[in-house]
Amino acid sequence: MDKKTNLRALTECSIMIALSTVLSIVKLFEMPYGGSITLASMLPIAIIAYRHGTKLGFTSALAVSLIQMLLGMKNFSYFSTWRSFVVLAVLDYVVAFGVFGISGMFKKKLKKQSTALTVGIILASLLRYLCHVISGATIWAGLSIPTEAALVYSFSYNATYMIPETVILTVLTVYVASVLDLSAAVPTRMRSEKVSKVSICTSICAGAVAAGGLIADIVLIFSKLQNAESGEFDITSLGAVNWLAVIIITALTAIISLTLALIAKKYAREN
Repeated sequence: MDKKTNLRALTECSIMIALSTVLSIVKLFEMPYGGSITLASMLPIAIIAYRHGTKLGFTSALAVSLIQMLLGMKNFSYFSTWRSFVVLAVLDYVVAFGVFGISGMFKKKLKKQSTALTVGIILASLLRYLCHVISGATIWAGLSIPTEAALVYSFSYNATYMIPETVILTVLTVYVASVLDLSAAVPTRMRSEKVSKVSICTSICAGAVAAGGLIADIVLIFSKLQNAESGEFDITSLGAVNWLAVIIITALTAIISLTLALIAKKYAREN
């Protein structure tokens, strides 16, 4: 890599780190004890990892993790021991955001750009989720999460924001990776092919069904996470959620969305 290319890559990393930070501030929803749904805040870092490799990907992800730690300093006020500080810093920030440095690891393994980047991002999101779950079941137990069955509640609490976050991130990743050639020296728009109106309409319907199902699940779950007497967030109320309805809606949404997506793909190939 020559000096000019290296300088361009470093400049690009700086811009993407800044963009990631700005997007993280645009919170669609924020949990009372940490965790939020953002406008795909880690997508810029995933793009860096895909374009410039794991080394710059991890470096950029680490920078974002430190910035997020500074923005979330109030979370450290809940703890009094140095061990808790270390676990919080490592699991909820450094590792949780740092794992997005692997987002581009499938670039050479999967030919289709959108598939390679999407798989990388889903894997990174899963690893981030596991980091938050472990943190929740250990240092957050007794604070935001009940001490009894802490692991179960940690899985539930962190899923309430990580699932929507991952869905939004995945959808935007597929779109961006489908319209931009991220392997080019300077990302350029891909040559568009003629797509049938049926394929376009069906794809829109698939997205609308997926979004509708997600919103319905969020309403069913979050409507129960408030104490009727105090009005405060109460994760123990998860037991009152109509989980059968959530499972049915999620299953139907997945089946209908997948069916529509396959129909859209079929018509796209025929044209």
